[in-house]
Amino acid sequence: MAANRQKDAHEKIQLGGLIVKAGLREENRAFILGVLLTAAEQKDNPQLRDAMIKKGRDAFDG
Repeated sequence: MAANRQKDAHEKIQLGGLIVKAGLREENRAFILGVLLTAAEQKDNPQLRDAMIKKGRDAFDG
């Protein structure tokens, strides 16, 4: 049980770090959720998905 909670907390911290890395720390939370929901709706679009993965990898490398 404690290991599951710790894993969940670690995952949430990592996901929050992505928000910070994207420069959205000060952004309205509803806006961030809207962006994420839009991304979830578009995740099955292979061209967009590939472009977003490339953009993300470039951000991690840069």
